[in-house]
Amino acid sequence: MLAIARTLSSSKKLKHPLFLSLSILAQSLTNPCSSSSSSLSRTLNPQPQSPIKPPPLNSFCYFSSIPSLPLTRDGNYDETTTNVVCPGCGVHMQDSDPKHPGFFLKPSEKSPSYRSRAHLLPVAHETEFPSSLKKGLLIDPETATETENETETLSFEKPVVCARCHSLRHYGKVKDPTVENLLPDFDFDHTIGRRLASTGGTRSVVLMVVDSADFDGSFPRKVAKLVSATIEENQKAWKEGKPANLPRMVLVVTKIDLLPSTVGPVRLEQWVRRRAREGGAGKITSFHFVSAVKDWGLKNLVEDVVGLAGPRGCVWAVGAQNAGKSTLINAVGKCLGGRIVHLTEAPVPGTTLGIVRVEGVLPGKTKLFDTPGLLHPHQITTRLSREEQRLVHIGKELKPRTYRIKAGHTIHIAGLIRLDIEESSVDSIYITVWASPYLPLHMGKTENAETMLEKHFGRQLQPPIGENRVEELGKWVRREFCVCGDSWDSSSVDIAASGLGWFAVGIKGEAVLGVWTYEGVDVVLRAALIPYRSNTFEDAGFTVSKIVSKADQASNKQRQDAKRKQSNPKASVLAESPLLTADADSNSC
Repeated sequence: MLAIARTLSSSKKLKHPLFLSLSILAQSLTNPCSSSSSSLSRTLNPQPQSPIKPPPLNSFCYFSSIPSLPLTRDGNYDETTTNVVCPGCGVHMQDSDPKHPGFFLKPSEKSPSYRSRAHLLPVAHETEFPSSLKKGLLIDPETATETENETETLSFEKPVVCARCHSLRHYGKVKDPTVENLLPDFDFDHTIGRRLASTGGTRSVVLMVVDSADFDGSFPRKVAKLVSATIEENQKAWKEGKPANLPRMVLVVTKIDLLPSTVGPVRLEQWVRRRAREGGAGKITSFHFVSAVKDWGLKNLVEDVVGLAGPRGCVWAVGAQNAGKSTLINAVGKCLGGRIVHLTEAPVPGTTLGIVRVEGVLPGKTKLFDTPGLLHPHQITTRLSREEQRLVHIGKELKPRTYRIKAGHTIHIAGLIRLDIEESSVDSIYITVWASPYLPLHMGKTENAETMLEKHFGRQLQPPIGENRVEELGKWVRREFCVCGDSWDSSSVDIAASGLGWFAVGIKGEAVLGVWTYEGVDVVLRAALIPYRSNTFEDAGFTVSKIVSKADQASNKQRQDAKRKQSNPKASVLAESPLLTADADSNSC
């Protein structure tokens, strides 16, 4: 035995005799019929396979407190679900793999008075004017203790959210957007549709949330058709005396504060009813126009939803990505007695990753569910980067930018869409652009359109940001529209691009328009949403914007450098000489 131990200790492949003896003991216990001599012979004469590598002495086995979970968007809509769900986005939380969705770090414990002003002295005890006094931080000796007590009572425990929600809330961006690609697409038919089709159960109310600034692009057509068909089938069964549960469909148009104040509510409602009917929503119970930012229309919406859902109903907020569902639910919670809802809000498409069950907001046992945004590939924002989406995003009230042009001219909205006036029965046409103010515009002759694509896309006309992004966005295709109108003072029709904005056309006659954009982007012809135009007209060329000015500065600098090299070639040779000497030195070494 002593000789065997020496042989084992002198082996280079087996460094830890204790680790080896334990493995031999485990093999002998699992195979009692095998003899000890055979196991020793296998040990002394190991096979030429992978060597045994014991774990390092200073390492510890880490076991996650939350096991690995399947990648899904179901969230916690099912009450039997025991998995921990992020209260901000609804994804299943885990602390084992930072490259998977739902990763989080438990925050360190802090004392309740870590935000108190105990380090600040009262003004009466200060010998000189401190920096805190210059910043306006004043503490009266009598109210010093009162402020400390108020901070302790007002402090509340913040929920633990995933790392993605933390980054969105504090930095407004996602560190690794590729992690979201691991999750499957949200299947409304499988998750919610089967509940709506059931004949029994509680009442169901579907809130179809639509963005007023992108109505056709954010309108959930498949959901509208599915819910309308379910209502018709259950209504027939109810008339025949069979058990049936009729879901209610409520259309909520959000972000109405982005529309100009000149838009009347009566005309807007008529326009929305017509567009919703054309989109497949034929069984809408009620319409609501709200603004979560300014608290417009929230009380009427809540009263209507509570009456439709009853004391035990389920309310589902459904809509496209970045339509404002989470913002709407948070505003509803504040409207009803200051109920705090911790849903993550960000101007980033796809903020909500899983279904979030929000309880205690609506009265009784009514449950409110926030669902992931429906992916609409026909929206141009789905193919843009985060930086490009910020330029396209509309965050303030829309302002009109009107052109007075004639046939043979073209208008560009950044490098995303182009409108050509090909034929016209009249001399002048008024084109009003309704889009983000950060997007630069250009008006010029149609014969120079190809030159604009080659020289200015990715530079003066952004997005796309960068010349390489022009090819990545796809093929540039054309669509033709025949329009007519009876007035120059107001717009008659709109040509809307999903996820971008629209052209409003004011004409007293007929015209043939050509629209160029990337393949797959949905472009529709509709009645004018905002018939009013600007009283001042834009000039030909580029509009004034930071993007255009920076691009012009860069191009001017390149031209000046080129002229200097041509006028003084010796200076350019001297400027390049240090590089040549450095290369020579590196080659000599």
